[in-house]
Amino acid sequence: MWTLLSARLCLLQLIALSDHSIFDNLRVVLVCTRNPLNIGAAARAMSNFGFANLRVVSPYELAFREARSAVGAAPVIENAEEFSGVADAISDCSLVIGTTAAHNRELHQPLISLPDAGSRITEHLRNGKVALLFGSEKRGLSTRDLSYCHWLLRIPSREEHPSMNLGQAVAICLYELSRAPMPASNGKADSASAGDLDLITSTLLEALRISGYLKPRSGANTEDKIRRLVLRLNLSVADAQTWLGMLRQVIWKMKQSE
Repeated sequence: MWTLLSARLCLLQLIALSDHSIFDNLRVVLVCTRNPLNIGAAARAMSNFGFANLRVVSPYELAFREARSAVGAAPVIENAEEFSGVADAISDCSLVIGTTAAHNRELHQPLISLPDAGSRITEHLRNGKVALLFGSEKRGLSTRDLSYCHWLLRIPSREEHPSMNLGQAVAICLYELSRAPMPASNGKADSASAGDLDLITSTLLEALRISGYLKPRSGANTEDKIRRLVLRLNLSVADAQTWLGMLRQVIWKMKQSE
């Protein structure tokens, strides 16, 4: 009897470990972080809850790998990847989520409260990589940064005091993810990566400029609007390749006509 019970317990432990291996698909992306101690605190929170992939975009202080706040999280800091821009940092991810206090900002993507987001994120982690973006301590994510996001995430803090310390925000988000129920695989087609969608966006912008729909020097707001439009298509990998092929053919034809 005890042997059978022990076997069942071992099986449950193996299932739990297998479920949490999906955490390898999460990328925590810190954008323009000003204080290296906050990067260290974020790395420590990642290690606490079983997440290992840290990406840093244009940190103000390049010596963040020496942050003393990364207690017990040396591997996370040592293996952190550095990028010069958000587009490169999320290029291999098929879901991009931006965090925001949503305070006095015009938002163009769905805003989801953290308690409602955990199961949705873990479901996607079964099928592809997810990027969770955190902005700088002073300004948060910029409008351009948010334009790369499929949807936005908000920690339900008091309206009178919505902003949080960066390390604390990372810890709370990852805690919610670590306790979210692990869904079964849904068999959905793989979603297109952010890199594929960015390529479609730039190709579409080129087609719109050649056609005269957009002026040659259209502003950044127009580019952000087109990027959000492409994100809302929710393209699969196969559909993204089809769209890219069609757009390239349209551009080639328009150039031939000229």
